[in-house]
Amino acid sequence: MIHSLFLINCSGDIFLEKHWKSVVSQSVCDYFFEAQEKAADVENVPPVISTPHHYLISIYRDKLFFVSVIQTEVPPLFVIEFLHRVADTFQDYFGECSEAAIKDNVVIVYELLEEMLDNGFPLATESNILKELIKPPTILRSVVNSITGSSNVGDTLPTGQLSNIPWRRAGVKY
Repeated sequence: MIHSLFLINCSGDIFLEKHWKSVVSQSVCDYFFEAQEKAADVENVPPVISTPHHYLISIYRDKLFFVSVIQTEVPPLFVIEFLHRVADTFQDYFGECSEAAIKDNVVIVYELLEEMLDNGFPLATESNILKELIKPPTILRSVVNSITGSSNVGDTLPTGQLSNIPWRRAGVKY
């Protein structure tokens, strides 16, 4: 499904890219930049752009473009919803979804993207499950991780993964 994800700032710089199935050249974003130049405003860039070999599906949030590269036909709203989930997760983890926050926490960003997509298919997109898998950054945790060499990745599978309702832990009794 999703082969690559590019994060692009308003000035057109690709500051983060993640590839799942195969490496897609950054030159595929030239089609996006052409559509961006033709648009009257940044909010008017078409969310779905068809290229000869790929489809580019994008959203614009907090002065950032989240551009996904897809090689087969996929329902665009499915991908748009996933991109909004990614932006919401960054907002939840870092307090803001900005270029500076993403660059400051680039390791956690890559860990989150790796957990959210499994070989290009959405896997864990609920914030509660992700927080059990990958601990949110804190100053104390970053100091401890730098001293001990440990990571933010949890040791056990979250109980929400075993539940019929993904945002709820299994075995909860009232």
